[in-house]
Amino acid sequence: MKTKPRVVVGLSGGVDSSVAAHLLIEQGYEVIGMFMKNWHDESVTISNECPWMEDSTDAMLVAEKLGIPFQAIDLSEEYRERIVDYMFGEYEAGRTPNPDILCNREIKFDIFLKAAQKLKADFVATGHYCQKGEIEVNGKPVYQLLAGADPNKDQSYFLCQLNQEQLSKALFPIGHLQKPEVRKIAKELDLITADKKDSQGLCFIGKVRLPDFLQQQLKPKKGKIIQIPEDLPVYQTQQTPVGVPAEDWDQETLDAIALPLHYAAAQGKVLGEHNGAHYFTVGQRKGLHVGGTGKPLFVIATDTKENIIYTGLGETHPGLLKNGLFVKADQIHWIREDLELAIGDSARYKARIRYRQPLTWATLIRKENGLYVIFDEPQKGVASGQFVAWYNEEESIGSGTIF
Repeated sequence: MKTKPRVVVGLSGGVDSSVAAHLLIEQGYEVIGMFMKNWHDESVTISNECPWMEDSTDAMLVAEKLGIPFQAIDLSEEYRERIVDYMFGEYEAGRTPNPDILCNREIKFDIFLKAAQKLKADFVATGHYCQKGEIEVNGKPVYQLLAGADPNKDQSYFLCQLNQEQLSKALFPIGHLQKPEVRKIAKELDLITADKKDSQGLCFIGKVRLPDFLQQQLKPKKGKIIQIPEDLPVYQTQQTPVGVPAEDWDQETLDAIALPLHYAAAQGKVLGEHNGAHYFTVGQRKGLHVGGTGKPLFVIATDTKENIIYTGLGETHPGLLKNGLFVKADQIHWIREDLELAIGDSARYKARIRYRQPLTWATLIRKENGLYVIFDEPQKGVASGQFVAWYNEEESIGSGTIF
């Protein structure tokens, strides 16, 4: 007699994973709830809130209410190594990491998955707003990562680094629901998490102020804020050729449009001082504390070696807008390995460079050194270290770290 398939649910102490667990029970799975503790350092959480203890208790109460076994697992060592150290390293190098995407790839669907498999689990499940599809290609099953049904909550972008192996073991029980429906189910079940606010902190660290967090490791150091004029000659070379499709551009044109610009202090004027270039990211406007500029001032580049922040006036400053970006060859990731572009090939996909950003058309061009993503419309605040993800309609096809 076949026993029920076993699934371990990552119970975070929030409403989404609580309802995910309930739905799996209804679908006939044998469900185990597991809480991941990923952070110990209370010195950087906000005020006297101790989020992980409260979350852990809520997760345990949900498991009790649903009548499923519960255990907590401490992954703080792995989390520090794989996520926190990476974050500090990226900020120090002047790049902007996305810890949530890494947390899914490295923690939830790797270390946590392995822990679940030790419990003889067939699957792991999370409360993500995304869906999974399965098709057949050349007689083999291929798993699809699809957008969540709630357009305001679609979290497929955060899962854009998952591979076929990870997807084969993943379940997303609430992906077909709207957020209000999820809350309604939780209320009907009288779950303690029904009215709990969504967590806004870093993935699993809790309610952390990022600057406080960074200052633990990256010490403040004064540097110059420089304003770059709009009419810098180099901006002319970044114009896209009129009437020539992107796949026909030469290497020089592609590089000029997609690679990051490097500024020099002599190109602009000093506006003020900052406390450390590594605390700032491209596209940021808060925290500069420079007044009297008329239009808002935006960060257009950071130089952590020289400790300089380069800024531009207004949302249409050419330094803030880019027509393309580049992903190095070893940073290209295909969820759909069967759709991988060969060197010399190009394809049209819709892409986004941040969570909840509307998808926008782009041409992907695969060269020996990497992947060029050329947008139909200029994109604001393209930041090195962030992820670009490309889609075919609702399906996430692949992603890569922006150079």
